[in-house]
Amino acid sequence: MLFDLGIPVIDADIASRKVVEPGMPALDEIVQAFGDVLQREGQLDRKKLGFIIFQDESKRKQLNAIVHPRVREWMQAQLAIYEKKAVPAVVLDIPLLIESQLTDWCDKVLLVYVSAQTQLQRLMARDHLKEEDARLRIQAQMPLEDKRAYAERIINNEGSILETREQLLHILQEWHVPFSIH
Repeated sequence: MLFDLGIPVIDADIASRKVVEPGMPALDEIVQAFGDVLQREGQLDRKKLGFIIFQDESKRKQLNAIVHPRVREWMQAQLAIYEKKAVPAVVLDIPLLIESQLTDWCDKVLLVYVSAQTQLQRLMARDHLKEEDARLRIQAQMPLEDKRAYAERIINNEGSILETREQLLHILQEWHVPFSIH
């Protein structure tokens, strides 16, 4: 929605994919640390790696130590490009913003909130996961309920896309963030 409103978005999930592409140092380190986690084409097998790291917190921390610094570097480089162009607002889409202690990167924190049950159902549907695997992934993060305390504003994402969009537009107006509706 933000992108469609003409607001640049720097997405940590995209960054995390970029830094583990074939030929990138992080991918080599991941293979050294976790063994055979590649697809035939040499791409990272995220599902296979996910089953390893979400079963063992120490392995998840090991992966984060490899990937997170590179993700931060990539995101900082993207942010520098927008700052150089004097773009009035840039959104950092960082699912682990609070856990990674990156709130100081932001002027304001906006949380998109759903109930624990909705979060579980959506994750299972999106990633085609069994309930147990989805729960392990959710438990690896701070509960959304706890994240509410860190947010200046909260969007309730339980309703329709239109309702979510209306909440977003209201917050952008309140924060004086320029956007364009097409």
